[in-house]
Amino acid sequence: MTPYEQLLHLAFTAPNDVKYYLTPVALRAYDQLRTAPPAQLPFRFEQVRLGLALSLLKLVSELGDHDESRQVLDVLHRALNEARSPEDIDRIISREARLFDRLYENLYVNEEGEELLNLFGRTLDADAPELLEEIAHEGVILARNLDFSDEQED
Repeated sequence: MTPYEQLLHLAFTAPNDVKYYLTPVALRAYDQLRTAPPAQLPFRFEQVRLGLALSLLKLVSELGDHDESRQVLDVLHRALNEARSPEDIDRIISREARLFDRLYENLYVNEEGEELLNLFGRTLDADAPELLEEIAHEGVILARNLDFSDEQED
């Protein structure tokens, strides 16, 4: 299993999340990038980027019970599963740009959350498949060490 697939499975563990988020599009994105003809590479790259971003944001939302994270998660999920081109992805995401702007408002995160958000930002900035693979690998290592048991103290 690739680091991309491992991260998806580490982020989405609840049965309803698995059914909703781990769609065939999400699960096959990395393999389709590796085998895509040159004309499809930009779109397949964006699909992998969305899958990584979904995984990382899901982990952030689990750490902090953060509604804005879940809203952005839904936009990313819709873009991954509905878009048929990079332009479609841009259109879907730009319609909900305000959610991305609000993502960091009222967000309390601990050190682990900050690391996840850093990986999320690097995912959005990545411009090569090798960078996405590196981020996925780092995400797997981080996800395996996350502690969701700590309750926030008032």
